[in-house]
Amino acid sequence: MSTTTARPASHTRLYGLIVMILGGVFLVAGAVTWGAVSSNLKAEEITVSPDAAHFGGALVDTPWEAFAQADIINHHALTATGDKTYAELGNELHEIEAANPDASKEELAKDADYAKLTALRTVVMNGSFLRASLFTSVIAFGVAFLAMGLGVTFGLIGWAIRSAGTPAAAVTTVDAERPLAAAV
Repeated sequence: MSTTTARPASHTRLYGLIVMILGGVFLVAGAVTWGAVSSNLKAEEITVSPDAAHFGGALVDTPWEAFAQADIINHHALTATGDKTYAELGNELHEIEAANPDASKEELAKDADYAKLTALRTVVMNGSFLRASLFTSVIAFGVAFLAMGLGVTFGLIGWAIRSAGTPAAAVTTVDAERPLAAAV
């Protein structure tokens, strides 16, 4: 007694093709996003500070360079303030205001300590804004890389599904009780 294996359903190959197409879409979308973020960063003409731990003097157009520049901006801001954060500087400003409850903002601005703290707080605030922008680009690069990775993964899964759905050649099996010569 001989039997023939059943052919896989034809829709399996279609599903595999759809998954491969989705993979291609993810791969292209990720690559376009990576390129857009890189070119926009390059257009800003930001260079990594020469005293950064890595990539000193390089044009910022990769996530590594953006991260290095964000790191050195933080270092510079903290160095300028004697390691005081925006909030700590704000608390010191509030202490001066509390010590001079009747003083107007104009009068407080004439106080040398108040003016210095205000200027330092502005430095830290600007540094925070710049760092946030650079970190946003780092995240965008990460999302682009994730999309490209998903694209490759979907492509491989789609290929595997299509391969599993490839119609097999008819395979004849032989009944174990009959000799092979009798089956032919």
